[in-house]
Amino acid sequence: MQTHSSKYMKITKIEALEKIAKRVRMNIIQQIYYAKSGHPGGSLSIADILTSLYFNEMHTDEKEPKAEGRDRLVLSKGHASSALYAVLAEKGYFPKEELVSFRNLSSNLQGHPDMNKVLGVDMTTGSLGQGLSVANGMALASKMGQMGNRVYCILGDGELQEGQIWEAAMTASKYKLDNLCVIVDCNNLQLTGKTEEIKNLNNEDIEQKFRCFGFNTNIIDGHNIEAILDAFAKAKMCKDKPTAIIAKTIKGKGVSFMENNPNWHGKAPNDEEYKKAIEELSI
Repeated sequence: MQTHSSKYMKITKIEALEKIAKRVRMNIIQQIYYAKSGHPGGSLSIADILTSLYFNEMHTDEKEPKAEGRDRLVLSKGHASSALYAVLAEKGYFPKEELVSFRNLSSNLQGHPDMNKVLGVDMTTGSLGQGLSVANGMALASKMGQMGNRVYCILGDGELQEGQIWEAAMTASKYKLDNLCVIVDCNNLQLTGKTEEIKNLNNEDIEQKFRCFGFNTNIIDGHNIEAILDAFAKAKMCKDKPTAIIAKTIKGKGVSFMENNPNWHGKAPNDEEYKKAIEELSI
């Protein structure tokens, strides 16, 4: 059985993690501005979650990105790839200078993450609804091989409209995948409007659904890093059940004119908007 060694360093100070998350948001805006394409809203909403995962919670090592015993992350909402790339660059998986190549044809940083092109990406994603099934396989393989690593899967709340999510939820519960932690980015918006208007979903409904499917559940403020870390700690203490963390977030978090605005689901800022966004994030 493999165990996690002391080489996996983590940042424990909340202030330090908040500063990293702010840089991650700036990296997101920069990528999308230079690409003239991307999904800022749902990328900004998961910046605190991804920062907490890679700089505190997950056992990963940028110097050994393919280590067998590492924890895994599946970004099921793969259109938020700019957030994942921003965190990986901050962590040192590749030079931050590469971020400006986001979505270029010749770049490894494609619009959806590709595990064959970018070190640190554990699964190629983009077709919504499939990530939890893959995460199940990773978690089950870890248990069968007594590897001891954990698997984290980030879902969008709009993505929960995909039926495969609930098939996967049943599977995770059946096999008692207590090494699996699902994080639902509940920013309440999707491409065409509010999730509750499109499929009548709200945070409490989502939490109840996962609980009915046999999950340990927890509703948190997805921008409160202390609450995020506490939720991860509680998830690790839960035995014989997978965990679903329902993270209440704000789409476009950190940029005033993007917050709670569905128009910024898949839109790049112009020169003036880019300047204003960077100024706000620099404060």
